[in-house]
Amino acid sequence: MMLTRRSFVRIAGGSIGLLVAAPALVGLGAGARTRWGSGDPFSLGVASGSPVPNGFVLWTRLAPDPLSPDPAAPGGMTGGDVEITYEIAADPAMREVVRRGPAIAEVAFAHSVHVEIDGLAPDRPYWYRFTAGEASSTIGRARTAPLAGAPLDRLRFGFVSCSNYEEGYFSAYRHLADEDPDLVLFLGDYIYEYVNPHDGRVRVHSDGVEASTLGTYRNRYAQYRLDSDLQRLHATAPSLVTWDDHEVQNDYGGEWSENFDEPDVFLERRTAAYRAFYEHMPLRPSLSRPKGDRMRIYDRFAFGDLAEFSVIDGRQYRSRAACYIPPNRGGGRLENDSSCPERRDPNRTMLGMPQEAWLYNGLTRSKARWNVIAQNMMMAELREQQAGGDFKVSTEDWNGYPECRARLLRHLHDSKAANPVVLSGDMHAYWTSDLRLDFDDERAPIVATEFVGTSVTSGCPPFESYARHLPNNPHIRFFESRKRGYVSVDLTPAQMTTRLRTVSDATKPDASVATLETFVIEDGRAGAIGA
Repeated sequence: MMLTRRSFVRIAGGSIGLLVAAPALVGLGAGARTRWGSGDPFSLGVASGSPVPNGFVLWTRLAPDPLSPDPAAPGGMTGGDVEITYEIAADPAMREVVRRGPAIAEVAFAHSVHVEIDGLAPDRPYWYRFTAGEASSTIGRARTAPLAGAPLDRLRFGFVSCSNYEEGYFSAYRHLADEDPDLVLFLGDYIYEYVNPHDGRVRVHSDGVEASTLGTYRNRYAQYRLDSDLQRLHATAPSLVTWDDHEVQNDYGGEWSENFDEPDVFLERRTAAYRAFYEHMPLRPSLSRPKGDRMRIYDRFAFGDLAEFSVIDGRQYRSRAACYIPPNRGGGRLENDSSCPERRDPNRTMLGMPQEAWLYNGLTRSKARWNVIAQNMMMAELREQQAGGDFKVSTEDWNGYPECRARLLRHLHDSKAANPVVLSGDMHAYWTSDLRLDFDDERAPIVATEFVGTSVTSGCPPFESYARHLPNNPHIRFFESRKRGYVSVDLTPAQMTTRLRTVSDATKPDASVATLETFVIEDGRAGAIGA
């Protein structure tokens, strides 16, 4: 719902507390023209997301002192809610303004703004900006989706994951923005919570400590959002987002910490992390506003008759990791059926049963030509041969929840959802795989194709160690861990063309870009073909 002045007054109780920033903000009251003493209130840029046929979400956050060390003044802001103004135009010069209205920078969410816009024309670009007193944000570009079922000839999008600020520069974001995509998918590890102790860091994380409190999570997001390449990508195209573990803690799952923290203690940390995630993402407040330690982010988006995206949450609702037994290390480990029979429990779930039902229902009902599942972790099985000949798999990804994966693949097969494709992050490497109904049977039907994107900056897993496992995983068609970058996709009714794009050196801010490999999936024919 778009905020009107009447609903704004109702939400604010008829008045807004004067905002005092450090540096100071001088104003006369709610809705008055204000003057910022110093500092850019829009230092973290702008973003749009969650596109639908009649609108989208607009985001910004007031932060004139974005890395303020005072947790009581996040972004250098104190005081109550603040009313600012958004403008939407039909042209990039903002001369043809089609919508103007108030937006609330909510003190409860670090003076972030989430405005759900409706009433716009479908399938076209719009440009937008925010103003606060005499300050104006940069101009961003959003886009509405086509009407449900309307013919759509082409959709261009990219997906990214695993951007550790300390390990490099975000040139991959810049190059993806140069491709002028219609949509960008962020598939997890948007930030990293920990601090590297070694001397090989390219850049240094904010505060010098691991993010674990609301204040430190906020500053970590603010530091990432200050990056010019990330700001440019968000201002170029609307985004869909999900998370993985590093938005909270490495290898956490549900209410269970990697470090065996008591659940009530860990959920306090998760509450802070989820709140900071919401504060910095263009998510729909009507769906995703946090409720304590819970926050729904899974959602579905249709683009005409061409594509439907199911964006899922593989962290919040998962069953406890198999064989999670203190005092051993929590999180992921390599196990097999004999060492960890719990892994095969049919009641275990990666997604939670309500989200599973939601996903299956959407896939059954979809009329789209292409059905894309956007999610955080590699879905294909990866058997790793150990000394002595035993095969083991990780308990941390979908291999730790094989019955849940089997249910999903069986549903894709039985529902006959058209052209299912899974897009994944997390692995810091490119993987292209056939998702078979039974990974133990090379003759089993291929029900979907999976593309895993490499990291934007995060370090690579050892190439030789993983490459030696490929003969035991014939469903994996391609693997490369030595390159950083992103994935670019061109979708038409006839085919999906996927390009694995690599940057020359993620430790250099001026890195160039190249295409490593190109794959094509033809309409009605499961499995990727090298182009």
